[in-house]
Amino acid sequence: MTSKFTELAIDCADPSGLARFWCAVLGYEVLDEGEDGEEGVVTIGSPLMPEGRSRPGPVPPTLTFARVPEGKTIKNRLHLDLNPTDTDQEAEVRRVLDLGARPADVGQTGEESWVTLADPEGNEFCILASRHP
Repeated sequence: MTSKFTELAIDCADPSGLARFWCAVLGYEVLDEGEDGEEGVVTIGSPLMPEGRSRPGPVPPTLTFARVPEGKTIKNRLHLDLNPTDTDQEAEVRRVLDLGARPADVGQTGEESWVTLADPEGNEFCILASRHP
C-alpha cells in the first residue's frame, strides 16, 4: 500500500490573492472558494485533471491556501520547483516576475542552474533550467 501526493496546503494572509497568482503561474483554476471567501480557504487545481485525488495514479496536486494571522518569517523548509514547459528559463522567470513574483536570496552562490523567486507573500520557489513538458 502506498500514498500519492494530491494536495499542498499553504498558509497565507490573502488566500484569494495568492490563489490568483498561482493560477496564473501554473495554468490552474479555482476549484473551491470557501463560503467565507477571502476569510476562508481557496483551493486551486489543474483543469486537465478535474477528478483530482479520485483518479488512480499520479495527478497534478491541488494547492489549498488558508488564511492565518501570522506572517512568514524565515526561509521555507519546503518549496516548489517549476519546470518551464513551452519556453526557456529566462523567459519564464520574466513572465513570473511580471505576475508579481520577486527575486529571493536564500544563500545562492550564483552558480546554480535554477532561479530562486518568492511569491507575493514571500514563499520561495525555484524555476529550473531544464524543460520537462
